[in-house]
Amino acid sequence: GPSTGRTWNYWSDWAACQAPPVPAAEITPDGTELGVERRFVPESCPRAVRPGDFVRYHYLGAFPDGTRFDSSYDRGSTFNVFVGKGQLIAGMDQALVGMCVNERRFVKIPPKLAYGSEGVPGVIPPNAVLHFDVLLIDLWNSEDEVQVQTYFKPEKCPRTVQVSDFVRYHYNGTFLDGTLFDSSHNRMRTYDTYVGIGWLIPGMDQGLLGMCVGEKRIITIPPFLAYGEDGDGKEIPGQASLVFDVVLLDLHNPKDGIAIENQLVPESCERRSQTGDFLRYHYNGTLLDGTLFDSSYSRNRTYDTYVGKGYVIAGMDEGLLGVCTGEKRRIIIPPHLGYGEEGRGKIPGSAVLVFDIHVVDFHNPSDSVSITVHHKPSNCTVLSKKGDYLKYHYNASLLDGTLLDSTHSLGKTYNIVLGSGQVVLGMDMGLQDMCVGERRTVVIPPHLGYGEDGVEGEVPGSAVLVFDIELLELVSGLPEGYMFVWNGEVSANLFEEIDQNHDGEVLLEEFSEYIQTQVDTGKGKLAPGFDFEKIVKNMFTNQDRDGNGKVTPEEFKLKDQEAKEEHDEL
Repeated sequence: GPSTGRTWNYWSDWAACQAPPVPAAEITPDGTELGVERRFVPESCPRAVRPGDFVRYHYLGAFPDGTRFDSSYDRGSTFNVFVGKGQLIAGMDQALVGMCVNERRFVKIPPKLAYGSEGVPGVIPPNAVLHFDVLLIDLWNSEDEVQVQTYFKPEKCPRTVQVSDFVRYHYNGTFLDGTLFDSSHNRMRTYDTYVGIGWLIPGMDQGLLGMCVGEKRIITIPPFLAYGEDGDGKEIPGQASLVFDVVLLDLHNPKDGIAIENQLVPESCERRSQTGDFLRYHYNGTLLDGTLFDSSYSRNRTYDTYVGKGYVIAGMDEGLLGVCTGEKRRIIIPPHLGYGEEGRGKIPGSAVLVFDIHVVDFHNPSDSVSITVHHKPSNCTVLSKKGDYLKYHYNASLLDGTLLDSTHSLGKTYNIVLGSGQVVLGMDMGLQDMCVGERRTVVIPPHLGYGEDGVEGEVPGSAVLVFDIELLELVSGLPEGYMFVWNGEVSANLFEEIDQNHDGEVLLEEFSEYIQTQVDTGKGKLAPGFDFEKIVKNMFTNQDRDGNGKVTPEEFKLKDQEAKEEHDEL
């Protein structure tokens, strides 16, 4: 070869120093002077060889008659050497100056700048002119540092890479001549690592510092900050400069907690969520680069969970505390409070998670019904109680204001017997002690409403319900357990009065007719709100002890006499 040299390597400072083309006319016909012909010059030449630089190049060496005496291609590796330090024959030391990476030169070297009158026994004859076809592959200087060129920076950059941060990035790795040696894109997975603690080559540890998520930069690294004289034993040869085109996707530090941003809190917030509460919320889940991995909206139903109890990832358990109903917030969760190094489903390992949540409602299993009175008439002495027959108007909605149902739209009241299980338990509680004309709002937690299942197509599971109620009419009920009471004294020969045909037994028809007469003449009163026939049949069946469809004087007894036997007619 033209020199004995250790295997070395190269680097780029983006300094624009485009060497001017050398006219072919400068090659002297007699071969006494150095001749340089620039066969190919790349369009971009950020850096040209200067004395003291280290280069890697390929070459073919031949005599003027075309006989080849040497070739780096045959050896399968570049020729690596310092320029201008006497490690090469003088003509080559001169001919390499001003060359760019990927430039090809055709060089004619006279013997006085080569091996002179002695030559190299067995290889180069005395006084030989040498022709070299040279292709420059790599170039660096031992004074070089890591070069960083950012070619895309996102508008927002709340945080940049610092020492000890953990990052996830994609990269293409090339040599200075553009040859690709590695790419994370081809593997379809990011490269995940700590920065600045020696997990990476020194140049990369340095080149990633200060990057934002979404930033793209080209990091050029001289070999002494990369794989050095020996390379990596695989794709990367010794003394090679490396160029990494990097896009940063993710960034966190093991010391990070969760972060809460973009809070939109409703003006009125009487209560904030606490450990043990049950929350219903909507969310979009994205990675830091904006990739959506999950959304409750797409399923068209809220995510429902206890909070602070370990039912959700740690970061969510914490991020859902202290929220109001109707609040929106962004919760940013580092992987150690998310899905860790393993990830899950569409979530890669070590990924920071961004949840944009909207709290729809929450309650605590210990909650009771909450009643707010908006209007009470001045005369409010008769209060609703169990057994009363009530007629009322209501609007039913969810905590977020979604209207479920309204009697106003139907144009008629809702009518029930209070405390008889005709409405959900919370409503039976919320209608107690109310007077006609009163207006109130009753908030019912799901365990006193429609529970975890809700009502298909109408009420979501585990939903808190809000009823705006106005009581329009109240018919006082009978004492508990009574279906019928006498307004005056009870006749002594009651059985005879009912047994109209005096055959010693009372049939349902006779019984029914008698009760109807008592109610019509105002002597007796039926429990309001129930079907007449059902009540009468119920009373009759209670008297008809043997169930044969008729009541005898022995079977016939009044309720009061029965009290000791603790028999209830309903």
